[in-house]
Order: sequence, then structure tokens, then C-alpha cells
Amino acid sequence: MSLIRFSPMWDPFSEMEEVMNRLPATVGQNSMQAFVPAVNVYETKEAVVVESALAGIDPNNVEVSVENGLLSISGDTKKEHEVEEKNYYRKEVRSGSFRRQIPLPTAVDEEKVEAVFEDGMLKITCPKVSVVEPKKISVKVVKKEKK
Repeated sequence: MSLIRFSPMWDPFSEMEEVMNRLPATVGQNSMQAFVPAVNVYETKEAVVVESALAGIDPNNVEVSVENGLLSISGDTKKEHEVEEKNYYRKEVRSGSFRRQIPLPTAVDEEKVEAVFEDGMLKITCPKVSVVEPKKISVKVVKKEKK
């Protein structure tokens, strides 16, 4: 008797992969109209630094805000012109709005946050709040006299 390898006609894993590939980059928006920029977040002695590559985006269309320890980067980019009759093999360059929110790992001075856009790279420096060292208070021992 020879063994026959089981080969199901329906592969749930390949179907799941197809569904995941069709999901938009952000919930509720078309993946070709919105994107989520990648970020690098690191900490120095003085600040938390967030960097994001936003090549091809006009810095005047980028907004940065910090509120309650949450850094928000948002903006939009527009295609100058796009020819619809092109026969694309792959279309990955996106246009439209973007938004990214990053919880900061430590308390920062939100009034002193600075953002610099240079050569397509957005660099946000969030100065840390100076840590107040606990003050040591000596305890005085007072004895009551017995009557």
C-alpha cells in the first residue's frame, strides 16, 4: 500500500496572508491615501530624541505637538501630477495624510521641545524634566518628661 500525501484544497494560512496584504496601512483610510512614517526613538542624558525620514514632504505641511507625554507628528503630502494610465508593476510611493503618535518613555519639558527638518529628516528633541533629588530630612527625637 502506498502513502498519499494529504493536500487540502483550501489553505487557511494562504487565505489569511492574502487578507492581511489587502488591509490598509491605517484603519479607516485607503492605504494609498495615508501612511505611517517610521521613527527612531532614543534617549540621551539630556533629552529624548525622535527622528523620522520624511523625504519629499514639504516641512510647512508637517505639524509636531507634545501633550501629556504623547508626541504627535502629522502632515500631508500631495502628488504634483500622476498619470493614471501608467501600467504599474509596483506602486509604493505614497501621498496623502499621515499621523504618528509616540508615547515618550520619560517626562519631558513640553514647552522646550524643538523640531528641525533637514535633508528630508525630521529630528525632534524633547528635553527631559530635571529630576528633583529627594531631600533628606533628619528626624529629631524628643522625649517627654514623665510627671
